[in-house]
Amino acid sequence: MDHLFVDNLTVIDFAYLDGQRGLVGESWITDVVLGGELDEQGMVFDFSNVKRTIKRVIDERVDHRLVVPREYEGFVPSEDHPDTFYWTLKDGRRIVHRSPEEAVVWLPTRQVVPSAVAALLEQELMAVLPSNVTSVSINLREEVIEGAYYHYVHGLKKHLGNCQRIAHGHRSPIRIDRNGHRDYDQERQWAKLWQDIYVGSEEDVVQRKVAADGTHYVTFEYEANQGEFALTLPEDRVYMLDTDTTVEFIAAHIANTLKQTFPNDTIRVKAYEGVGKGAIAER
Repeated sequence: MDHLFVDNLTVIDFAYLDGQRGLVGESWITDVVLGGELDEQGMVFDFSNVKRTIKRVIDERVDHRLVVPREYEGFVPSEDHPDTFYWTLKDGRRIVHRSPEEAVVWLPTRQVVPSAVAALLEQELMAVLPSNVTSVSINLREEVIEGAYYHYVHGLKKHLGNCQRIAHGHRSPIRIDRNGHRDYDQERQWAKLWQDIYVGSEEDVVQRKVAADGTHYVTFEYEANQGEFALTLPEDRVYMLDTDTTVEFIAAHIANTLKQTFPNDTIRVKAYEGVGKGAIAER
């Protein structure tokens, strides 16, 4: 058997649900190895088709979706609304999610791990690859980040693409410079503040309520061109913005907040949205 490999084929930015951490934003770099017999061109698979076929399947199947492990004991689908489900955290608090089916990936597992998502993608790819390809191996890995980073989830209702989905996310480093020098303390503080956070827009809030156990909940709801979306979270897992939650607004918000704290300093914030992309704000 011969093999073809493609490292760094794509990055999937998505969110998943965890019993302890709740709603988690993630970014995984994707490496692919194909095994099989050489075709009449002397290839296992034509490199020119890798992005056209393999990258497309991976991006469409997981990228900008919410991955839900259906075997988790706290997962309960709604009996009345097929587009809605409930997720009970280990501490007893709840998350409620509603969206079109295309915004969700269902995993037949108790938790989301790279091997489970890779197995799903491998199965999908085997169904579309030529018969001479007899094996597919996918490696999903996190970016190696030197310094502070955070996991965040958001939804962009005004976006015409898949960013409109209310629960997709990223694992993102952050760089903060004050007066031309890197401020590691501020980077760590923001990473701690935004650890496993949902960054929400105030204009999308439709309800705030206090449950019988004293938990404060906030509900976001909006309609985009893919359909209706809604998400209810414990309020202490949410960071609110007065604007939309694009990475440009996120960088600007962090820079403006730091400028209030250090009014005489020059501030530069480089906020990432996943791997190798993001926005810069200077104040």
